[in-house]
Parts: sequence; C-alpha cells; structure tokens
Amino acid sequence: MRAVEPEVHLIARPDFDYDEVAAYLKEVGGESWLERVDRGELDDAQNLAEFAGRICYRSWEPGLNPNVSRVRTDQAQYLQNILSSAHGSVLEHVNFSFVLHNVSRVTTHELVRHRAGVAVSQESLRFVRLDDLPFWFPEWARADPELMRRATDLLEQMEQFQGWMAEHFGLDDEGVKFAEKKAKTSFMRRFAPEGLATGLVWTANVRTLRHVIENRTAPGAEEEIRIVLGKVGELMVREAPALFGDYTVEDGAWVPGWRKV
Repeated sequence: MRAVEPEVHLIARPDFDYDEVAAYLKEVGGESWLERVDRGELDDAQNLAEFAGRICYRSWEPGLNPNVSRVRTDQAQYLQNILSSAHGSVLEHVNFSFVLHNVSRVTTHELVRHRAGVAVSQESLRFVRLDDLPFWFPEWARADPELMRRATDLLEQMEQFQGWMAEHFGLDDEGVKFAEKKAKTSFMRRFAPEGLATGLVWTANVRTLRHVIENRTAPGAEEEIRIVLGKVGELMVREAPALFGDYTVEDGAWVPGWRKV
C-alpha cells in the first residue's frame, strides 16, 4: 500500500497558426487584428477564442460589417463580453489536455459523467497488472489512527492477494500468451478497491471546463474531485485569465461571474 496525493499536469494547449490566420484575413480584411494580439505561447488559447468570436460578426475592424460601428480592441474586455453574453459556442474551439495522476476510480467514475466536449484515455487494469495499491486518504481520515491502521491492514491484504494470484496463475512463467495474461489480469482487478489511484489523460474545451470546474468544486461534490478540479481551475486561471478570471473561490468552491456560457 502506498499513500499518494492527486496531481494535475497540463500537457497540451492550443497552438494558433498565425501565418494561416494572416492569409485568411488578407482575403476578408482585418489584418490589423493580428497587429493587436500578443503572440506568446500562453496567448494562443485566448487568441483562438477571440478569433472564433470575431468571425461570427466580421468584427476584425470597423467597416468590414456595416452593422458594426464599434470594435472592442482590448482582448480582456472582448472576452469578458463573450462570457457575459453567454456566447459559449466560440469557447468550444479551445481545448486543453491534462494528466490526472493518482486520482481514484471514485473520481474518474464521477468525471466521466461529463461527456460533452471531453475526451478520456484512462489506464486500463485489463492490461496493467497491479503490484501495489496506491491510495489517497483525506486529512480527516489520516487524523484517525484506528481507521488508518485498519484501512492499511486491509489494503495490504488485498495487495498481497494480487501478488498471490499472479504467482498462482503463473503469469510470469515463460511462454504465457498475452491473451491469457489479459484475461487473468482482468479478473484480478475485481479485487482492487474503487479508491485505487489511477491515471488518465483528460481533454476538455473551455466551455466544458467552466461547467465542470463550477459543478465539481461545489460544496456538495465528492471530496477528492473537488481537490482535483480546484487544481485544474488554478492552472486555467494562469493559462487563460481572460477566460477564467471571473471566478471567485469560496471555501474551495469555484463560483463563476457568468454561468451558462
């Protein structure tokens, strides 16, 4: 048994192709928009969201659309207007990928309920044989010595049983086919607790991220997933403050300034 803590790693973000955008704007007008935006790596997400919004109204600059007499030139103000007007569809173009490491299957079972705008690739215990049982304990559980003693004893017994089954099935014997290993490993995972720590790649667009962060950090949400999505929220505020800076955090709950975006 190994005590672990949930971790969140941001591993992929939007990559905005400014040359292709310039070629498009040369055709439709509005090259001045590219002169206004920052082109750093951390700006690509917000630039993509702004680009998607402006294409809806051809609002790159005044005069391109006779119905548009005024164009916001400050990106933060522009994206704030996107959020406040609930123009959430443009946020679906902006995707981020995370590795959620040492999160339990309790958390992943909760997380996969959010399907729209999400992609998931999770460690498969049909293929990955367990040799230890990493486990997260909340602070209140760690403060209970009797609980920890009994829980640790139980997890160690389950861990030993995993080792016994592997030896009993002869999974490391020479010549054992992978199909047999897979079948036996699939059986063995049935004796692992739902609280077992695992890992997955989780990709979500900004519209979905805003919804999931709010819902899964709410006071009534499961304890571990509140921690995980709080970490996601902290990463996103640093990555795209114009898209996530409207949140206030109250006792771990992330409350957005604008809902239903």
